[in-house]
Amino acid sequence: FWNSSLLGPRFLASAFAGGPALMIIALGVIRKFTIYDIKDETIKKLALIITVAAQINLVMLGSEIFKEFYAPTEHSASAMYLFFGLHGHNALVPWIWTAIFMNIIATFGLTLHPIRNNLNLLFPLCGFLFLAIWIEKGMGLIIPGFNPSPLGEIVDYSPTWVEIAITVGIWAMGAFVFTVLIRVAIPIELGQSRYVTPNADVP
Repeated sequence: FWNSSLLGPRFLASAFAGGPALMIIALGVIRKFTIYDIKDETIKKLALIITVAAQINLVMLGSEIFKEFYAPTEHSASAMYLFFGLHGHNALVPWIWTAIFMNIIATFGLTLHPIRNNLNLLFPLCGFLFLAIWIEKGMGLIIPGFNPSPLGEIVDYSPTWVEIAITVGIWAMGAFVFTVLIRVAIPIELGQSRYVTPNADVP
């Protein structure tokens, strides 16, 4: 499953889609809640990068599915387990098809220029795309590589509340650090916060 020749290129394509998508969401938040001016051209240029990368990612996904199921062998068991379930084990099927559906919706919307240039629609589409890639690269990439095991065993996996809490905590900590840095960086960038050299004549 992990030996696919498209794994590396598709990982890079999804990174160039998901990363800028998160950047656009962050820029939208900064633009809404601060006075820092972020021009539309900046967001639209990032959106164009996301669109091309998302399209490439979808083409590679289709190619990978075609390769796995056109002439399936025993090496296709992991892909079969992921996309359609195997021997009654189908815990990952809702995850991957939800991710694919969100990926298609987001990519289709971004491909249409009027929708991509409408910032009110762009931000939700970026959220859709980022979440789809996050699911695909988590539940859809790591877990299937271990199923079936070399002995043919299949162990269904679903996140526990501990794992969910840890994930939420990590994202919350990242958002907190990002917020602190933004609150420091924007006043400096706008010239509202300056370092004043102490007067040497003052005792």
